[in-house]
Amino acid sequence: MSRVTAITLGAGLMILAEPALAQPSLLNGESEYSLTIQVLAVMTALTLLPALVLMMSSFTRIIIVLSILRQALGTAQTPPNQVLIGLALFLTLFVMAPVMSRSWEAGLGPYLNGDFGIEEAYEKGMQPVREFMLGQTRESELELFVTLANNGEGELPATPADVSTAILAPAFITSELKTAFQIGFLVFIPFVIIDLVVASVLMSMGMMMLSPMLVSLPFKIMLFVLIDGWSLLIGTLAGSFFL
Repeated sequence: MSRVTAITLGAGLMILAEPALAQPSLLNGESEYSLTIQVLAVMTALTLLPALVLMMSSFTRIIIVLSILRQALGTAQTPPNQVLIGLALFLTLFVMAPVMSRSWEAGLGPYLNGDFGIEEAYEKGMQPVREFMLGQTRESELELFVTLANNGEGELPATPADVSTAILAPAFITSELKTAFQIGFLVFIPFVIIDLVVASVLMSMGMMMLSPMLVSLPFKIMLFVLIDGWSLLIGTLAGSFFL
């Protein structure tokens, strides 16, 4: 986990600090000004890096499915947002750990040891991340963004290496949204059936004033517990990235 955090912070420092350090300085005042700009740029990037890193990982699919599950159960704010986000983050770290390890060994680690420059470190470090995103991205989404990038014309590149990250990232996010809603649909169906059965029973008994959601809630929770729902859902989510 510490290695993943180091990659996140180190990537921002590499990208932003290198140009400032490469500038020649003749006076102390100029050097001080350059350092101030560098710190400001790094602090600004740190506010954006978490969002960028999470959108290029498994976090999107996981948090959407967990949110749909809570909606299907009808438990309002239970589990609370902090619990869902924390669970999604730790599951994301579990899924992305092999990718981040390869990225560290290929790019950021050698760069910090001074083995090569920032451009080569970026290319080698991004390669495992790109392989992960390509493995989870549908061809239709890639074609869509290639077409948009080429003003309505274009074909898929011959090899995955030819797909630019600027095209791959939005295609990956769009594909993840589609996959998340597909999984969410399958999660939602059993709970909808319980709601329909309870509503039909209440209507046949003439209990029009009693909310079907209130009556079906304990049955949905009981069903989810009996089938060991959390383990089943989390295992399915994690396994979907390794298929």
